[in-house]
Amino acid sequence: MDIALCTANSSRFQVSEFILMGLPGIHEWQHWLSLPMALLYLLALVANLFVLITIHHEPNLHQPMYQFLGILAVVDIGLATTSMLKILAILWFDSKAISLPECFAQIYAIHSFMCMESGIFLCMALDRYIAICYPLQYPSIITEAFVIKAILSMVLRNGLLTIPVPVLAAQRHYYSKNEIDHCMCSNLGVTSLACDDITINRFYQLALAWLVVGSDMILVFASYALIVHSVLKLNSAEATSKALSTCSSHLILIIFFYTATILVSVTHLEEIRVPLIPVLNVLHIVIPPSLNPMVYALRTQELRVSFQRVLGLSEYVFRK
Repeated sequence: MDIALCTANSSRFQVSEFILMGLPGIHEWQHWLSLPMALLYLLALVANLFVLITIHHEPNLHQPMYQFLGILAVVDIGLATTSMLKILAILWFDSKAISLPECFAQIYAIHSFMCMESGIFLCMALDRYIAICYPLQYPSIITEAFVIKAILSMVLRNGLLTIPVPVLAAQRHYYSKNEIDHCMCSNLGVTSLACDDITINRFYQLALAWLVVGSDMILVFASYALIVHSVLKLNSAEATSKALSTCSSHLILIIFFYTATILVSVTHLEEIRVPLIPVLNVLHIVIPPSLNPMVYALRTQELRVSFQRVLGLSEYVFRK
């Protein structure tokens, strides 16, 4: 925004709210997306809650891999809820206004949960790497204390490193335009409305993406590369098939997550106007939470059997 315009508006009060306009380029028919989005959100809630109930109920699932999966389910519920409630309010009730504190809080929540999801993927990749490449040492390395420390470190890392994102955004001055051409508060979407320099905002966004999500991605794919290399050297075809089956479910979700993250980040940072990117940005919030439980249920036999056992128990209780 021009400095002259900012100077002219500097005598005005700072805006008290932003207006979320919805999905750019498809405002006329975006309400048709509300039903599939609501169904995806409902699926994400129900499926992840069922994962948590199953892991809690089944003693054989009280293992590090499933404990990490339970934490992933909690993160997925938080990620989907943070954005989808406001998105559905916009699409259904035309509730476009959002106060500055609420907007900055949403920015923080989205960044925290996204980084947390990346961190949990890394923990799960390391868990599989040690289980497959060092099976004899696995019980002594991946202990309950290790799981607790890993989760706490992820929470602290992502919770603390994402604090500057909304804090820096809140320090900008918003005197004139307050319409965000999106249906949720993204950091660069909000700060692009500021009258002052946002170089530090863009720099920290880029640094956070590369230092946190980028390093996680490199370590995750390095872990699976080592797993594949180790598995291919196994003499047992059955053991190879089981190991690859377990890891393939992780890789399906991880590839989608990081691919979508890179596309959204690059287009935001470079300010590339692609009509489908905002839709992808929204889907990136709701598809992984709804997809994760489905993929693990289909690809992990132990979890699939536990699902069936819990459902059978539920039906028995209902009949009684």
